[in-house]
Amino acid sequence: MNTMELGKSGLHVPQIGLGCMRMSGLSAKEARSMIDKSLDLGIDFFDHADIYGKGESEEVFANAIEPSLREKMTLQSKCGIRNGFFDFSKDHIISSVEGSLKRLNTDYLDILLLHRPDALMEPEEVAEAFSELESAGKVRHFGVSNQNPMQMELLKKHLDQDLIVNQVQLSLMQTVMLDHGFNVNMENAPAVNRDGEIIEYCRVNDISLQAWSPFQHGMIEGAFIGNKDFPAINEKLQEVASRYGVTDSAIAIAWIMRHPAGIQPIVGTMNKQRLEDISKASDVSLTREEWYELYRAAGNDLP
Repeated sequence: MNTMELGKSGLHVPQIGLGCMRMSGLSAKEARSMIDKSLDLGIDFFDHADIYGKGESEEVFANAIEPSLREKMTLQSKCGIRNGFFDFSKDHIISSVEGSLKRLNTDYLDILLLHRPDALMEPEEVAEAFSELESAGKVRHFGVSNQNPMQMELLKKHLDQDLIVNQVQLSLMQTVMLDHGFNVNMENAPAVNRDGEIIEYCRVNDISLQAWSPFQHGMIEGAFIGNKDFPAINEKLQEVASRYGVTDSAIAIAWIMRHPAGIQPIVGTMNKQRLEDISKASDVSLTREEWYELYRAAGNDLP
């Protein structure tokens, strides 16, 4: 598995991370088997959140491993989503981290992300929370999720720490971040700038992008891989996959990683064989022509 640096943090991680949202549905034995497989593949980056399985995903993960494995992993968790609202208050951030540390049976998180933007955020409170957590050795690096450039700018004005990650939705069938860049100064629907150039902003500011739900269409409406409702993209994925001797899922991930922003896909499968198939994307370097072929097959027109 090839590796990449998150931001300019000096933290090197695998190109692909394992999302642990679905781990709450596994037994300790099944979870350990999945974790072992992931580590064998070189995927030692595990993405959590305090709300995954209402905290159970973190507990299952911790119960499946020995403490000695902790130093061989990069653990990332997220906080800020509550029942019906978002909360970036200092008290909630700190209590959420304390809860994740307890459930994960660890003394520190490698990375903490703010999960969804909180309209009532006081950036000074976030800064205080981050500084306390860093000083106490409970969080080593910080980032955000689903934030636009000005939201990140507001935070950066008050933070002493760098934001090293922005985790956003991106897949072949969810390309909003890319579409308006092809349609500058045009009146068609794809020309609408919906995010303030997240990709360009993050590249300029050395913030690594992570792609969540890389196999989903819509928000969380289901997978497009093998879905009969999307014949064109599946036909093209199979065609390209056959050239490289990998699966269609690997090509969908290789498409994300081909972008020069250096995007780290976070895959949420709990199937060992599927993870092994996906991991082969790290060895695939799509041509420029193939990348654009796939983008067009996903239903996108170029001007």
